[in-house]
Amino acid sequence: MTTTRIALASAASLLLAGCISFGAKPPESLLSLTPTSSVAAGTAINGDVAQAIQVVEPEAPAKLAVNRVPVQIDDTQVAYVEDAVWVDKPTRLFRKLLGETIRARTGRLVIDHDDPALTPTNQLRGNLIDFGYDARTASVVVTFDAVRDTNGTQVMTRRFSATVPVVTPEAGPVGAALNQAANDVAGQVADWVR
Repeated sequence: MTTTRIALASAASLLLAGCISFGAKPPESLLSLTPTSSVAAGTAINGDVAQAIQVVEPEAPAKLAVNRVPVQIDDTQVAYVEDAVWVDKPTRLFRKLLGETIRARTGRLVIDHDDPALTPTNQLRGNLIDFGYDARTASVVVTFDAVRDTNGTQVMTRRFSATVPVVTPEAGPVGAALNQAANDVAGQVADWVR
């Protein structure tokens, strides 16, 4: 009798375990940004903090404050690309990409993380306006409104944008096109801060 109860309890717990889910099903893969310009391993860049440039994490609209890839359906409707999930917030990924691209293209000392001990007066910040798929044009769009503060005395602004056509709004093609467009914008910004 006791053995039967134990067997029934074990069978019930196994069946119940198959029905319980702790969270959503994870995506098959995650999207990231890979710089096309990067500094070789072992490269040392030295300099005075006063000459360094700090890349601040960009501000972004609410549609980019998640790890999903937005789809602009029309002027007022936004959806998200199915199964397209970033490994981190798009603003953080873009900040790292900007920092690495500027470092590689200009040879400048770049601070692309938050460190209260290092506060260069040369700063690059701004707003990541677009970073997703536009259904109206069947393309991805990356738009960054940059603000460059030079030595705490001079402020310059400039808008940078890149568009890459994508036939289908699927995770793989959209992720690759966003990587291409983001690298294009990062290269434009690096040339600007040179």
